[in-house]
Amino acid sequence: MPMLHFLRMKKSIPLIVGNWKCNPKTETDAVALAADVVRLRKKAETPYVAIAPTALHSSAVAKKLTNSPVMLVAQNTSPYTVGAHTGEQSVAQLKDGAVEMVIIGHSERRAAGETNDEVLEKTQAVLAGKLIPIVCIGELKRDKNGNFFKEVEAQIRSFAKELTPTQLKKVVIAYEPIWAIGTGETATADDVKEMQIFIESILTKVHDRKAAQSVRLLYGGSVKPHNAAELHTVGGMSGFLVGGASLKAADFIAITKAVI
Repeated sequence: MPMLHFLRMKKSIPLIVGNWKCNPKTETDAVALAADVVRLRKKAETPYVAIAPTALHSSAVAKKLTNSPVMLVAQNTSPYTVGAHTGEQSVAQLKDGAVEMVIIGHSERRAAGETNDEVLEKTQAVLAGKLIPIVCIGELKRDKNGNFFKEVEAQIRSFAKELTPTQLKKVVIAYEPIWAIGTGETATADDVKEMQIFIESILTKVHDRKAAQSVRLLYGGSVKPHNAAELHTVGGMSGFLVGGASLKAADFIAITKAVI
């Protein structure tokens, strides 16, 4: 069963999540990468740290994380609880496998057809299972007229308005400008700050300021050791969702140290 580190998490302490996506190729490599992260991660350090391996490697990685401060994250889940749903994994099954958080609505899954309604269903399932959903939002591209804000607002409202303020406080929102994922491009720190303010304003309209300010916001999009500190201090988010840089333990840990 999971250690449920998140029950003790404070928003004032950043959260850094490494999304391994469909990497690495073998279980041996996945276990080695997890072992390196654990070895380089000292218990006395902040921020909170978590990694998201593939579903196939999750069990083996979980064993390496036992008694460490590193949390286990799932890259996806099913909205179903049990039954005839071939290829699906329920929240209860993930929880039994020591998972503490679940990434929902990542841009790559949205691009493959995942809808706002499906994101909502999965978010509700994760909350019902008493795990933490990391709900991803973000625009496909930016335009000079600021129409991308409407895209982001629609994604936020699609799930936030269906949750109670109490439920919303348990949600982590990861803002990932799609044009800055895996492209080498990065939103500027000022861009990130602008979006942090915008997201909180929409959440305030949907619920209230207290609920909005209680939601942890992460930034994801070509976060590297050299830009993490500025993105954190200027951007105003409460942590990062890291992709490519999380596949090298030294780089990933360097990012975690950049926000101390």
